[in-house]
Amino acid sequence: MFNKKLSVISYLLFVILIIAAFFRLYNINQTPPGLYPDEAMNGNNALEAIAAGNWKNFYPENNGREGLFINIQALSIIIFGNQPWALRGVSAIFGIFTVLGIYFLTKKLFENYKIENSELIALLSAFLIAVSFWHINFSRIGFRAIMAPFFLTWAVYFILKSFDPVRNNSEALPAKNSSDSASSLEISNGVGEEKYKNTIIAGIFYGLGFYSYIAYRATPLLILIIFIYWFLKFRDLRKEIVKKFIVFTLTSIIVFAPLGYYFLTHPQDFFGRTAQISVFSSPAPLKTLALNVVKTAGMFNFSGDLNWRHNYAGTPELFWPIGIMFLVGIFFGFISFLKNFKLKIENYFPFLILFSWLVIAALPVVVSGEGIPHALRAIIMIPPIFILAGFGEILIYNLMKKYISYPIRFMICALLLVIITFNSYQTYFIKWANNQNTKDAFDETSVLIGRELNSLPKELPKYVVVSRNGVDVRGIPMPSQTIMFITDTFTPDKQKEKNIFYVLPDQKNKIPNGAYTIELN
Repeated sequence: MFNKKLSVISYLLFVILIIAAFFRLYNINQTPPGLYPDEAMNGNNALEAIAAGNWKNFYPENNGREGLFINIQALSIIIFGNQPWALRGVSAIFGIFTVLGIYFLTKKLFENYKIENSELIALLSAFLIAVSFWHINFSRIGFRAIMAPFFLTWAVYFILKSFDPVRNNSEALPAKNSSDSASSLEISNGVGEEKYKNTIIAGIFYGLGFYSYIAYRATPLLILIIFIYWFLKFRDLRKEIVKKFIVFTLTSIIVFAPLGYYFLTHPQDFFGRTAQISVFSSPAPLKTLALNVVKTAGMFNFSGDLNWRHNYAGTPELFWPIGIMFLVGIFFGFISFLKNFKLKIENYFPFLILFSWLVIAALPVVVSGEGIPHALRAIIMIPPIFILAGFGEILIYNLMKKYISYPIRFMICALLLVIITFNSYQTYFIKWANNQNTKDAFDETSVLIGRELNSLPKELPKYVVVSRNGVDVRGIPMPSQTIMFITDTFTPDKQKEKNIFYVLPDQKNKIPNGAYTIELN
């Protein structure tokens, strides 16, 4: 019976991963249209790294970017060439494995603490993130931020796994009302057997997360909460818990060390754009902060990110049925947290993690003074949001049991999942992908210009007059990066080789007679 159940769960998880892969890889060579200059900047740094063999931990141009994602994109370019989808395919892979991580994390989070239907909550949470426009979108754009929820999800999973009461998926878990010493005895056995393997794996994942996105730097607070909980809960194991914390921390520091050394020697790059957009730079910081909190809280169910690169502009980040599930999960999770915390029952721990994660991940969003609500900056909030939504759906389903017979209840739930999936497909691939605002947001025009330049004779001098404003990159504004990537003309040597050159409007007199000229404005 157990094997049969496991087989069904494995099959359902496989189906969910297929759905996740479809939404992240289907038509990726055409959608999103164009190539945003920030993506192209990554690609140009990757092309230069390939040509020069100079792979960096940090690329300081364009306000600075951690190097791991760009270096992985470079490997993709080596295999597939300098095509937009070669940059975005890397994001898709991280997105797919985040869905898998959500399943394992949710299952681990709930099953060890006697929460009913942990398997079903895990499957639902993984499904909801698999078909989420929010996560699908950033899984198809060449931004390094997609790595942040991936690394944090797997890091937290392996931290929890390192504290399994017993090994080999035993169901001999701590009882809800058992004494601290009894619980400690069971966990002690697990600690002794597990040693530090999962702790080290957790440290590796967590350390790599610092190579992902600036917002990730707030997450040590979450890790501290987890370890402090165990330290306070299991008094007999405090020495062992401290050892595990030290092993985890040292592993994370070792992984982070190359990037940390760079920041130590280039402190201005550590803060980068953070200082530029801080809410505390505004004339009324407290008022701005309060407004940011309200806007961020409302982005899930009322009014979402207005940027067409990040969202179907203005629509909530959660499709309304998922938004309801999330609110139900928040409400009953909070009640459960307060109730169980007061009674000192152990199953408040999952909600301690989820609510802490939400608040901590929201901090980098609300303290920024630009573009709120901001779906990209809030990307680390995605895992707890969809886990709580999965939990909320189970609560709704259990409520339906009192009033609706099983066949009808099953049909309603199945139909709802189909509607959610279809809505995601229609919104992303039909409405959003074909909208002119989306094409403009991803600078489709520059891709077309780049391809036109590639089609012209090599011996013909070709000049691009860059009239658009943007961050200066080696003397030329950022908007030129898209054309440079498509034509592989980022460096002076490549420009000479391809006979393609970039000038500012006041340098038009340098353009020779007979040259092909096009203006980027």
